[in-house]
Amino acid sequence: MFGLFKKKSEKERLADEYKMLMEKAHKMSHSNRKAADKLMEEAENVAKKIDKLA
Repeated sequence: MFGLFKKKSEKERLADEYKMLMEKAHKMSHSNRKAADKLMEEAENVAKKIDKLA
């Protein structure tokens, strides 16, 4: 309850974005492989940003 107003750190925000992109890419891979590859590339870029923060 007290964490209600706590902001997420940059690393947590990027991790959430990475997870969302990977889920979208997985769903998209069943219908449009080219779009899924683009989402995977975006997710990899986010992963690189996370590594730089660590």
